[in-house]
Amino acid sequence: MKQSGNTILITGGGSGIGEALAHRLHDAGNTVIVAGRRRDALEAAIAGRANMHAMTLDIDSAEAIEAFAAAVIAAHPSVNVLINNAGIMRYEDLSARRDLSDAEATITTNLLGPIRLTNALVDHLKAQDDAAIVNVTSGLAFVPLVATATYSATKAAIHSYTISLRDALAGSVEVIELAPPAVQTDLTPGQRERAGYQPLDDFADEVMALFAQSPTPKEVLVENVKFLRNAEAESRFDATLAQLTAMVRVTR
Repeated sequence: MKQSGNTILITGGGSGIGEALAHRLHDAGNTVIVAGRRRDALEAAIAGRANMHAMTLDIDSAEAIEAFAAAVIAAHPSVNVLINNAGIMRYEDLSARRDLSDAEATITTNLLGPIRLTNALVDHLKAQDDAAIVNVTSGLAFVPLVATATYSATKAAIHSYTISLRDALAGSVEVIELAPPAVQTDLTPGQRERAGYQPLDDFADEVMALFAQSPTPKEVLVENVKFLRNAEAESRFDATLAQLTAMVRVTR
């Protein structure tokens, strides 16, 4: 992925991983558009930064995504990089019948959202120089967290979808997967201060160093996530699943 001179759209750019990467990409010499639901968070993210822009987006609505894509192209016709970062993570208990509203919302935001937004922008991106799509998944795409089963499943699905998208767009749009480990953000309650999770700034700095490699890796994997990414290949999947499950029971 080209390091500077891009016009980058990043969803979920008002906080957490999205905001941290948006700032670093802007510092590298890119125009950055942050998108999300909360206008106040987006405005705070772009404050004092020329060539950073905020646009609200309801990632759960198919109609809103289509209208948003048209508005982005009209306002920023040079947009050539899409980073699908917006996501939610909800704890759930699979052991008994329950209200599925959290699970359904997770699927809509984490899976349908990036598929719909990519679909709305793909023809435009194919016409741009140095076009790229970055799909943010998770280490939990490779070893699920039982307590967040639907979240893990959506990230596994986006991992698979990214592989297909990369092949379909070969030669026209670079397709990259970014799989974070557990990072100190506000994705779940208390996560920002949770011991053992990677500090956000450390994670973002490591990601930027990997983006700077030539060629950019198809999978951008910081060191902390390789424990999960490589579990099956290293014949320790069951042990890793048990360890992850036990760890989260203690921290929660």
